[in-house]
Amino acid sequence: MPALRTSIVMRRSVATAFVLVSSLLVLPTIAADSRPEPGEENIAGALAAGFAPPKLAPPRGDEARGPFDRLLIKNAMLVVGNGAPPRGPVTIEVRNDRIHSIHGGHGGDAETGGAEVIDVDGGYVLPGFVDAHTHLGTPGHAQAGALTDSEYVLKLWLAHGVTTVRDVGAVMGLGWTVKHREMAAAGEISAPRMRVHAMFPPSTATADEARNWVKAVRKRGANGVKFRGARAEPFAAAMEEAKRLGMKTSYHHAQLSVVQTNVLDSARLGLDSMEHWYGLPEAMFDDRVIQDYPHDYNYSNEQDRFGEAGRLWLQAAAPGSETWQRTIAELVDLDFTLSPTFTIYEANRDLMRVRNADWMEDYVPSYMARAFEADPDIHGSYFFDWTTQKEIDWKQNFERWMQFVNDYKNAGGRVVTGSDAGFIYKVYGFAYIREFELLQEAGFHPLEVIKAATLDGAELLGLDREIGTVEVGKKADLVILDENPLANFKLLYGTGHRRLNRETGSVERVGGVRYTVRDGIVFDAAMLLEDVRELVAAEKN
Repeated sequence: MPALRTSIVMRRSVATAFVLVSSLLVLPTIAADSRPEPGEENIAGALAAGFAPPKLAPPRGDEARGPFDRLLIKNAMLVVGNGAPPRGPVTIEVRNDRIHSIHGGHGGDAETGGAEVIDVDGGYVLPGFVDAHTHLGTPGHAQAGALTDSEYVLKLWLAHGVTTVRDVGAVMGLGWTVKHREMAAAGEISAPRMRVHAMFPPSTATADEARNWVKAVRKRGANGVKFRGARAEPFAAAMEEAKRLGMKTSYHHAQLSVVQTNVLDSARLGLDSMEHWYGLPEAMFDDRVIQDYPHDYNYSNEQDRFGEAGRLWLQAAAPGSETWQRTIAELVDLDFTLSPTFTIYEANRDLMRVRNADWMEDYVPSYMARAFEADPDIHGSYFFDWTTQKEIDWKQNFERWMQFVNDYKNAGGRVVTGSDAGFIYKVYGFAYIREFELLQEAGFHPLEVIKAATLDGAELLGLDREIGTVEVGKKADLVILDENPLANFKLLYGTGHRRLNRETGSVERVGGVRYTVRDGIVFDAAMLLEDVRELVAAEKN
């Protein structure tokens, strides 16, 4: 990689015309009856309030090179991604966007033949990571000052090894999100591969309206549909139409409709994945139908909502009980996927920890920092008076929840890694790596964590023939780093890991991804992180 590079500010000025012209292509249109176009419901409010439409990410710069006619990655310890242990050293040959060959032994100079060469020198190569629960920004940030910068998000994902994301909701607008998917696929921007789910409006009244909405978002480019709640009849119709059109489905079972539709109900209709954990304890109630809400509970008060959610798992059937085991067995039999996103709820059990994470200073723009602070009008900013008891409740909640997820994995169920960053003190990229640590805390072996982050995620998206493992013929999606992440997932953080050098007596920062490869394009993680720091510093100034 070149030692010198142009300033990100200079590169952005070159891209200005591209951004301004391209952004005009994705503005939502308003139908004659004043309703937003299907898939634009969430961003419409921010635009109606006077915020400028979100900009598109600029063209990729010198942080990205390739794809190459021939790329050799030499002297690597290989983690395939299917649960197999590391092996090496190996040399991986990539031609254009595909893995051409993998062979053992130390690569010599004679075999390079003019190829681009990355000598890993005993470091590790893993499959590109799949973040199965993402949002390319959120309109909620506008309430704190600005709509989310897509370049900032995309580069943080890549800098942490994420080569594929599933955007569940397209809340910044379906047209805008699909445009980013297309530019990423063409190699025009520095971005992971994207799959996009449009957010089903919970207010949909009839089955016909549901079917028509699904057809409309499919025509506009949505890969799937995400539900947050709906009446039973429109939900069933939307599910049927999505399956007919070959679309994937995901569901955050919100409390407003969970009594009518819990996880088992939606899984039996063919749902692909549940997001977070809502609807799962409710499916295992033995002595009640409705959770034990306080009499003065208000769902619109998010401290009420999230505070009482921290007491929910202990109201469900006990671990190992007949109900517990029966629920696991049925969901496994239905080939159902859990997308737990432990990381997004971590603040509930340890608020001080997440507020003071190593990356908060240099990697969080001011509008996100403001959005994280207590504000009744911003989703996820509900720590109005978060007490010791609430954190204890959530620690107990996590124990029971983690046990279910681990038992589900052990029974053969699919579990994927997702971050849901942008809310609740969780920063893109960094939050995804924290999910690795939390899965390990839940009982996953590090190799099981990597499988959840790679092959299992690829299976959920229906992409496992193309990505998810490092195999000949598959896409060249790779994560390259100097040290062994299986021994310490902290080595994957963009801020690295603090470790004492006993020879010098000083504490050093080690680790971080070296290169992320997507479709044979090599992204320099250090350059990506430098770009993000510049973006944040410029925004703060």
